[in-house]
Amino acid sequence: MKPNPAGGWRPRLILASGSPRRLALLQQAGLEPDAVLPADLDETPRRGEKPRDYARRLAREKAEAALAVARGREELAEAFLVSADTVVSVGRRILPKAEVVDEAAQCLRLLSGRVHRVHTGICVATPAGKLRERVVETRVRFKNLSRDELESYLASGEWRGKAGGYAIQGLAGCFVVKLVGSYTAVVGLPLQETVAILEGEGYPVRLSWLNAV
Repeated sequence: MKPNPAGGWRPRLILASGSPRRLALLQQAGLEPDAVLPADLDETPRRGEKPRDYARRLAREKAEAALAVARGREELAEAFLVSADTVVSVGRRILPKAEVVDEAAQCLRLLSGRVHRVHTGICVATPAGKLRERVVETRVRFKNLSRDELESYLASGEWRGKAGGYAIQGLAGCFVVKLVGSYTAVVGLPLQETVAILEGEGYPVRLSWLNAV
């Protein structure tokens, strides 16, 4: 537990991700993690693994890896922990987190003019060792991308390391014709669902709201 500027005490909170987008989303909800413990995992999909199952598995494995580190630190031994993973798919085909321009180009050509699905798995670990999991599915439709749009986006470099080769909160937001589901889940962390799980397990989410400007 630690003191809160708004008064009272709150449990410590760990974010099991090095993603600046997930950190910003937690902060948007008034949650400031006490530690950031990204997990270095092999994120290769298993043979025949469905996108939804893949997102759930990676979120859980990230949580378990971060918990193993947290248990060795006395100040984090009784913390809440949040982990997440985002998977972009077309049908049952899981698109990569693009690291080279050819990967990003292939993803964007596949997404152009069609609907794809974004599955974001979240896993919340409680101080009692309980794991709460959920997968949030969002459907996104892109416009037909012109050659100039594709080449300009690839030149921006924004796609690097992003699932499906794009970041909806950035330039690629211009490509979205329709979104059904959770925008924050596509960014990387479904806020409504994450807050609901934390509150349901007794974490005082709104404590920090009391002195918000």
